[in-house]
Amino acid sequence: MRISVSSDMDEPVARLLVEELRRRGHEVRTYGALEPGADPQWAVCSEAAARDVAAGAADQAVVCCWTGTGASIAANKVPGVRAALCTDAYTADGARRWNDANVLALGLRLTSQPVLKEILDAWFTATPSQDADDLGNVARVGWLDAGRGLARD
Repeated sequence: MRISVSSDMDEPVARLLVEELRRRGHEVRTYGALEPGADPQWAVCSEAAARDVAAGAADQAVVCCWTGTGASIAANKVPGVRAALCTDAYTADGARRWNDANVLALGLRLTSQPVLKEILDAWFTATPSQDADDLGNVARVGWLDAGRGLARD
């Protein structure tokens, strides 16, 4: 799988993330502080990784900043992206399963090596739900991307 990774800081967990993804056989493209000379601002590098997903240049992305909040906000501004800030494996599983999330957002401050591996395991083993309600919710988010807004019931 092709995965774009961004981080606004060159932290050990960000480097471990890239190493772990490569160890799992993924093709990794890096942005921000992980790429020498690149703009490390969370808004800039998170957007770049998310744009790879929207354009089809990456299958998924992982965006990181100190809390993960800014990275997830920036990624979610890109049409077609459904970024989820995940702090544990259960949340990562649910984000993929119920929200068909295509961008994982992580906080560098609190994500330890064991938790990172648990989150990645859950993220990559979960499959999007085919339940009509879940599909309908994901479709509504797509309508928002297209500027149509939510339908009023």
